[in-house]
Amino acid sequence: MDDLEKAIIISFDESGTVDSVLKSQAVAFCQQIKENPSICSICIERLCFCKLVQVQFWCLQCLHEVLRVRYTSMSPEEKSFIRRSVFSMACFEAMDDKGSVRVLEGPAFIKNKLAQVLVTLIYFEYPLIWSSVFIDYLPHLSKGVLVIDMFCRVFNALDDELISLDYPRNAEEVAVAARVKDAMRQQCVGQIVRVWYDIVSMNRNCDPELCTSVLDSMRRYISWIDIGLIANDAFIPLLFELILVDGTLDQLRGAAAGCILAVVSKRMDPQSKLTLLQSLQISRVFGLVVDSDSELVSKVAALLTGYAAEVLDCSKRLNSEDGKVVAMELLDEVLPSVFYVMQNCEVDTTFSIVQFLSGYVGTMKSLSGLREKQLVHVGQILEVIRAQIRYDPVYRDHLDTLDKIGREEEDRMTEFRKDLFVLLRNVGRVAPDVTQIFIRNSLVGGVASSVDRNVEEVEAALSLLYALGESISDEAMRTGSGLLRELVPMLLSTRFPCHSSRLVALVYLDTVTRYMKFVLENTQYIPMVLAAFLDERGIHHPNVNVSRRASYLFMRVVKLLKAKLVPFIETILQSLQDTIVQFTSMDCTSKELLGSEDGSHIFEAIGLLIGMEDVPPEKQSDYLSALLTPLCQQVESLLSNAKVQNPEESAAKISNIQQNVMAINALSKGFSERLATASRPAIGLMFKQTLDILLHILVVFPEIGPLRCKVTSFIHRMVDTLGASVFPYLPKALEQLLAESEPKEMVGFLILINQLICKFNTAVHDILEEVYPTIAGTIFNILPKDAFPSGPGSNTEEIRELQELQRTVYTFLHVIATHDLSSVFLSPKSRAYLDPTMQLLLNTSCKHKDILIRKACVQIFIRLIKDWCTRPYGEEKVPGFQNFVIEAFAMNCCLYSVLDKSFEFRDANTLVLFGEIVLAQKVMYEKFGNEFLVHFVSKGFPTAHCPQDLAEQYCQKLQGNDIKALKSFYQSLIENLRLQQNGSLVFQIALSLYTRLIIIIGEGSMFSYCNKLCCPFLFPTG
Repeated sequence: MDDLEKAIIISFDESGTVDSVLKSQAVAFCQQIKENPSICSICIERLCFCKLVQVQFWCLQCLHEVLRVRYTSMSPEEKSFIRRSVFSMACFEAMDDKGSVRVLEGPAFIKNKLAQVLVTLIYFEYPLIWSSVFIDYLPHLSKGVLVIDMFCRVFNALDDELISLDYPRNAEEVAVAARVKDAMRQQCVGQIVRVWYDIVSMNRNCDPELCTSVLDSMRRYISWIDIGLIANDAFIPLLFELILVDGTLDQLRGAAAGCILAVVSKRMDPQSKLTLLQSLQISRVFGLVVDSDSELVSKVAALLTGYAAEVLDCSKRLNSEDGKVVAMELLDEVLPSVFYVMQNCEVDTTFSIVQFLSGYVGTMKSLSGLREKQLVHVGQILEVIRAQIRYDPVYRDHLDTLDKIGREEEDRMTEFRKDLFVLLRNVGRVAPDVTQIFIRNSLVGGVASSVDRNVEEVEAALSLLYALGESISDEAMRTGSGLLRELVPMLLSTRFPCHSSRLVALVYLDTVTRYMKFVLENTQYIPMVLAAFLDERGIHHPNVNVSRRASYLFMRVVKLLKAKLVPFIETILQSLQDTIVQFTSMDCTSKELLGSEDGSHIFEAIGLLIGMEDVPPEKQSDYLSALLTPLCQQVESLLSNAKVQNPEESAAKISNIQQNVMAINALSKGFSERLATASRPAIGLMFKQTLDILLHILVVFPEIGPLRCKVTSFIHRMVDTLGASVFPYLPKALEQLLAESEPKEMVGFLILINQLICKFNTAVHDILEEVYPTIAGTIFNILPKDAFPSGPGSNTEEIRELQELQRTVYTFLHVIATHDLSSVFLSPKSRAYLDPTMQLLLNTSCKHKDILIRKACVQIFIRLIKDWCTRPYGEEKVPGFQNFVIEAFAMNCCLYSVLDKSFEFRDANTLVLFGEIVLAQKVMYEKFGNEFLVHFVSKGFPTAHCPQDLAEQYCQKLQGNDIKALKSFYQSLIENLRLQQNGSLVFQIALSLYTRLIIIIGEGSMFSYCNKLCCPFLFPTG
């Protein structure tokens, strides 16, 4: 071995025994050799005389890379030398008379790499330079198996590297592929096909592996060569003979089936395609599809499904009725085998079962009635759907315990089933009776199936019934059309032996819930529904996931049936007694069924039941008292000795209190304000007493976030339930809630205040006036004065909480301003926060990233102008505010901010903001008259280089009554001014000062700084 060969051997070493430094040196040496101008000659010489496969592979790889990169710069002599050498290797010819090495005698990966090099030459040279490459190759096939095998590898590589559309191609590669295919069609395809035929005919018995390689290669080319070269009286019979003769190698039979599939899939006009499909007599291979995992079965299965898809496509594209009839006859013939394949064989990945069946079902939609065969096919489609959606029993235990494997399988099946359920609903619309009968029989069959299968069978049948519900109209559901009048009672009365299974129990409850509209009209089934939810099939199911889901679904059922359940309230409460006791148990450390929030759905359902006005008043009070009293007593008991508990016990107490608050909150959802305050005030009194008890939680546990959240949620409920009678309890509640000033807690507090303002308007003035100073002080302490950071590391939970608080603050200020409560800002205690509040609003209205927040701030200014500015006829309500609005808000928000190119008119939200800015100008003119107009036009417009004629038009539009015309004109004006000010130094200085203004305002009173900043700096006279 010379140095190059040694370096190649070392560089390919994977044993780990070679020193890493030495290996790096070897790789560097090989790379250096690649840069040699004579590298092609070096590689070809090694290929002729070296038997080491590592060296052969490196040389072929190097040739491939050099040809791809340097071909255009090579001399004609070098190209000719490479061409002759590579072609000789591929044809099994010796390079000289000294017994040189034959590459074709090497392993498969060496021959594949040689084929890749030859295809690279074809890429650059065929047909313009090397037009005879394929014709020249054909005579060498007589040399035997090695050359024929290489011939197949070259054609496979040509397809992989250049022709096949299975790989992404750039424009140049697509053009070269078209050139190569066109030349081959004109020059040699016919001869090549003849060679394929002869090789297969002569070697089918003596060398089936070689024939398999030839057919696999040929299959790739059928899609773009003349179909008549294959679909003829010679080739088609040969291919079918190979498929059908028993005893032939399965791989060869499968390769022949693949070629027939390629013929079937050939693109052509529908009439010609139909004639071709009809001539194949595909029924000959139906019997080959047996319950086996052999390669032949999978190939024949792919052929049948592909054939059926093409026939279906023809039936859609044909215009003639006769053609459609023939297509449907062919489809009727092949469909039974296709259905068998779908249920028993591994279907080819290129074939979509759902897509094909959906297409077939689609052909039935326009028919007035289905033929007998079509009805049979519908039944088979339903069988396929059921087989496809059925879980594998191997996952049963995993799905029951819902471990990691079970969760993954459930998620996979949920996604996989989506399209199948869409197909089911389409089938249900085309053949409702057949579908409902099938589902009924599936339920019956599931119950009767063997123990090792009944879980999956029953779950699939129930899932079918559940999915079918989406295709049934409300009217059909209520009246019980078709077999529904039989199916729903059957569903409610059947006791499945596998009901302990989590999957079966869940889909059963979901299905019962889906068909509740039928029960709504057929109330005789209500006892059966209640039994399903209240016994071991539902809320008392041993699986915690099932019982929680049952609680939620039962609440939905109660919402739907409402007054129809009044006669059953006693029965329901009695059935739920143990569940309620379990929830209110003093055993704080147990992690029982209702330890999670889902358990509160039981109390919401009970609240909805007993909160109806159909319930007699005395009984209603008794029911509510029986529920609230133990819950409140437990809370009081837990609070009374909370301080003496150790940390672990304290955590358990807090968890238990939280449970009870959730239960009370859920229970209250069933009671309306009218009932609790007007028609039955005794109910309201009980909730007031409960509220008083729960507010004490905030005193005992002021810093426990989850408890604060639950109590705040209950206060929200009481605002809706008790109305204005909640007022006496608000001062205490708000005082306790305000004691905690973390961003998350402050967001919850502001949302509560917003609810109070929106519900009670000015009636909440005194309460708001009392708490606003504390709110404002807390907000300005928490929120950063500068913009939030951006970029890597800025998306922390702390930053997100502050951003959420900022958004809530703007909503809070907007709610105050738009509910006639702006006087709160002016109260003696709040006056100190007026300047920073206005500064915040001005800054935000001009440059906040969130356009919707900017819009809210502009709307706040509009409302404040209307509330506070009554001049020239009245005394100024807020001294300095008018000047601030004219000189700071009008100039910076209404002019400079919209002139900035970041103000994007093509954005819908920005256009809405712009409309508010225009409205603000209109309001300022109505309130301030010429004082605003003169300042805006004489001070702002010249800075923006606004022509005098446009300024005059603006004045006219502003003084008119057409706000739409004003908005349109102002947008046009701003866009024109942007073009004029592009690059203007004066304007850039103005914008810079506008930004500086917003910053400096924070250094003192905005009203006192207004004249200093706006007039002398931005608008010098003269």
